[in-house]
Amino acid sequence: MNIIDLHCDALYKLAEGKGQLAFRTAEELDANLKRLQKGKVKLQCFAVFIDPEVKSDHKFTAALEQIDYFYEEVLAKNPEMKQLHSWHDAAALKPGEIGAVLTLEGVDPVGNDLAKLRALIQLGVRSVGLTWNHANLAADGAEEPRGGGLTELGYEMVRLHNEKNILTDVSHLSERAFWDVLASADNPFASHSNARALCDHPRNLTDDQAIALFKHKGMVHVVFYPKFLTGSEQASVSDIIRHIDHFCSLGGEKLIGFGSDFDGIDVHVSGLSDASMYQNLIHELLKTYSEEQVRGFAGENFLNRYGKRED
Repeated sequence: MNIIDLHCDALYKLAEGKGQLAFRTAEELDANLKRLQKGKVKLQCFAVFIDPEVKSDHKFTAALEQIDYFYEEVLAKNPEMKQLHSWHDAAALKPGEIGAVLTLEGVDPVGNDLAKLRALIQLGVRSVGLTWNHANLAADGAEEPRGGGLTELGYEMVRLHNEKNILTDVSHLSERAFWDVLASADNPFASHSNARALCDHPRNLTDDQAIALFKHKGMVHVVFYPKFLTGSEQASVSDIIRHIDHFCSLGGEKLIGFGSDFDGIDVHVSGLSDASMYQNLIHELLKTYSEEQVRGFAGENFLNRYGKRED
């Protein structure tokens, strides 16, 4: 069963490897090409994430470096990888091809310069999360003690997303910033978040947030990080299914997908330690849900929601 995965951090690892890692086969990558192929991943989103310790005046250059790895290491060396410039391009993928999409995890690299954000969009970024876990010039993140919402700059960025048909990712936002985005974004969604009712972590969504997101036709992509599934370093595939069950109970059956966070996590779900093992999750889901429902979670929900929209 083909998979769409809305979040991995392979570009971060490629940049950290300074040219020594091959996207095709590097064992260090949870989501290398061979593993994506074995797991039947049909579309993979590649996040641009800049470590908070990078100095502010170097962050945009660091973002460009990761995008360069996307073009030169992921795409140029692997003809199976096809860049999608809009979500509906996924329908044109041929057998054996894997769609690749750039996303931005935190707008720290652009500072207060909207021209830089427009430039990243021109380079192929198709979804943007305003923050990582901390505060920046646009908004407060999920672990910022202040818990503030969007700044005026943040609202300007959301308006730019709306203008350019860019998805606005709520996964790392503070609760107040989440509600601000929901009130202003045309296409809010969560690229990698779980249910706080099952795992009380600020990175997870409350029931009120999830219900509101579903009412806005925004998708939630469950994340495979044990600390967001169980609150510990151990989790099983059944724990992922528990979160899917919960989101279904809130009305999200047609708006649930996967956002693994492969290459961005330091511990893994048992039996799902890299992208090659994706079908283990599919097989377990088929024990509980119909084939039609599981195909929805695997990727058809995303295509039905965003893949038919003309950019």
